[in-house]
Amino acid sequence: MHEFDPRSAQRPEPDQVLVEIADYVCSQPSFTPLAYETARYCLMDSLACAMQALDYPACTKLLGPAVPGATLAGGARVPGTGWELDPATAAFNIGAMIRWLDFNDTWLAAEWGHPSDNLGAILAVADYLGRQGEHPLVMRDVLTAMIKAYEIQGVLALENGFNRVGIDHVLLVRIASTAVATQLLGGDRELVMNAVSNAWIDGGALRTYRHAPNTGSRKSWAAGDACARAVRLAFMTLRSEMGYPSALTAPKWGFCDVLFGGRPIALPQAFGSYVIENILLKISYPAEFHAQTAVEAAIELHPQIIGRVDQIERVVIETQEPGVRIIDKTGPLDNPADRDHCIQYMVAIPLLFGRLTAADYEQGVAVDPRIDELRVKMEVRENVSFTQDYYEADKRFIPNAVQVFFEDGSYTPRVQIDAPLGHRLRRAEAIPLLWDKFNTSLEPKLSTKQFHELRKAFEDRQRLSEMPVSDFMAMLWRPGVTESIAP
Repeated sequence: MHEFDPRSAQRPEPDQVLVEIADYVCSQPSFTPLAYETARYCLMDSLACAMQALDYPACTKLLGPAVPGATLAGGARVPGTGWELDPATAAFNIGAMIRWLDFNDTWLAAEWGHPSDNLGAILAVADYLGRQGEHPLVMRDVLTAMIKAYEIQGVLALENGFNRVGIDHVLLVRIASTAVATQLLGGDRELVMNAVSNAWIDGGALRTYRHAPNTGSRKSWAAGDACARAVRLAFMTLRSEMGYPSALTAPKWGFCDVLFGGRPIALPQAFGSYVIENILLKISYPAEFHAQTAVEAAIELHPQIIGRVDQIERVVIETQEPGVRIIDKTGPLDNPADRDHCIQYMVAIPLLFGRLTAADYEQGVAVDPRIDELRVKMEVRENVSFTQDYYEADKRFIPNAVQVFFEDGSYTPRVQIDAPLGHRLRRAEAIPLLWDKFNTSLEPKLSTKQFHELRKAFEDRQRLSEMPVSDFMAMLWRPGVTESIAP
């Protein structure tokens, strides 16, 4: 903490967190081939999530300009649509699409989150710059910005636990996106610090919308909102708007004293490429990540219980402490956002149907009375060893176990799964399925020519790396389809 004299107007040296973020973002990258390879997969996955979101009116009603007619010819383009928007609004659109179905990549630590949320800001700014002829970027610049944004968000999440004081993890999307957007726009070290200081001063959204009894759709557009704010702050900073050097540590008025109980922000390790190399991909199930392995276990049990559903006495779900705290939920579930954050619902669907898709959270499936009848019979327990494996840095497992007991005293095997399909230990198993997710999500939303060109670009690492961002975004743009997705 800085020495504090309440009478002095002398501005202090910048907070160390601001310095380290700016130094990292403005440095020449020397990332591993694994980091760039994983970034490519994460970009593929994020685009697949975004395109799937276009099937859901609850998402598409929020897309487009903030007010009718406020488009920008030559602006940033929104994939799968014909919208051309100012980059801040485009960042909201893209960020909301990627996040909408809770199907994008995940980082779990003391604070969890979804680092691909930052792509809303990155793609919008990069496309805008290319179309304006200012600082034209290639896709390697996008992949580099992704690695940096993932790292800033993920390292800040390792030990700080913003959620424990009620602050939503999208705070870290705003911090990371502000840093990389400012650098992409041409900002130097000082400007990045200025912009990021303003991002911290914004404080954080409350987690109200992620928890019962208020779970709602804001959790699907909150990341887009953070991206839009980040882009706005970056542009303001490039117009010489000032920064605040002790935004974090100023006594009484800084972030740490006001919102973090006086605790300093921890940076437990240097920034590198650790986060993206260890990212968790959601390949198979659009479900809150603490339940991914529970869903996989339930699907394995489906054939053994489907003919005996009416004979089930109880279902025991063992999970980690965060799984109990976040998604153990009883009572009526009023909307898809409620259902995809309820471990009992996410286990009931695969037990009954042998699947879990985004459509299974919609009302047409949720009205099946067997779902709530089964939820009532579920017991959710913390398994302490699961919690330990969750937090251990060398493992970062997300274990769950499911077992079904019947009224006649018989029972199924206890199915335990430690690492979900998208975990780094199961990455080789997951990549073919990622390609399937990419193909089935994008092919119906693009012209035949666009899809095949896009797929060829992803298959050729060098070609993708050297491709201008404006050319890449053109393969995702669909002029004339805005009317079909408008509310």
